[in-house]
Amino acid sequence: MAFHSLWKAVSLMEKHRTAFLSISCAGLFGANLTFHVFSKELFKSLYQAWNHGKPLELSEDLQNLFYNILQDVKVKSADRYDAIKTCTLHPVSAGLPWRAKGCMVGIPYHFNNRSGGEQQITKIGVHLKGKKVDWTSPEGLALKDALTLSPEAQKFAIAREIIDLQQNRPLICATVGPICLAGSYISGVTVKQVLGLYYAPVLLRSIYNMAVVAVGLMGYCLLYDTISQGFDYRADRKAASISPSFARGGVEFYDKVLSQNKAFRTILGKEGKQIYASNGNILPKFRLKHPPHTSRRNLISNTLNVPQAQEKHD
Repeated sequence: MAFHSLWKAVSLMEKHRTAFLSISCAGLFGANLTFHVFSKELFKSLYQAWNHGKPLELSEDLQNLFYNILQDVKVKSADRYDAIKTCTLHPVSAGLPWRAKGCMVGIPYHFNNRSGGEQQITKIGVHLKGKKVDWTSPEGLALKDALTLSPEAQKFAIAREIIDLQQNRPLICATVGPICLAGSYISGVTVKQVLGLYYAPVLLRSIYNMAVVAVGLMGYCLLYDTISQGFDYRADRKAASISPSFARGGVEFYDKVLSQNKAFRTILGKEGKQIYASNGNILPKFRLKHPPHTSRRNLISNTLNVPQAQEKHD
């Protein structure tokens, strides 16, 4: 009975494959974009920092910092951007810049002046290997120092998120899946017709279909990762080109990220060595959605002639 139903479904798909392909591509595109279309609701539910059941509000200093960065980035419609306080270690963002209040930027709640930021960092409940990080231990102190950023580095980190949204990154990345799905399907059908595989044995057709799916997935991963890395480099470059202070902040930011990853590598022990390289880069597994932090730091340093900070523990 189940096989008969599956066979009927496959036959129906073959009969109406153009409509099925269109609906599948539209559904995939919508699914990829849902988080950014409803960014205000979904973003807050995931990232909003809370205290005693109440959402933490941005301080006046952080609000002023955010609006000053919007001016520095030369955002034309600042009213479309909103910021909230998050418990993340670094700024995060989501949304579409052409929608009213469509962009959300999450600013870590430890972003503040140095002394205030250090006090907030110690309140973050970072759990590694099932244990809470002891901020008074040597590893905890190293991690706290890596998370403590100067105002220049904080401004760069927030600015690159705003620039990322201005580039319509979510919209463009959401199209990769449908394009690869349609491309794989159309090319697969075309090659099957040319080679006459519609009349081949079922086993051969099944092997061919699996090969098409594998190639399609590989193409999707390569294309998505290439586009994602391009957006990362472009956002870094544009944020650093705002002014020399932003450029210095960019170099410091990635130096701190590398130091942070080194601290995680030490705290996690054997598991950490499988995740982080000795220089602080994240070791790639099957995909590389983001460029190595060292190359992003070097891009800013080499392009804008900003002196690199000396790496530690290399």
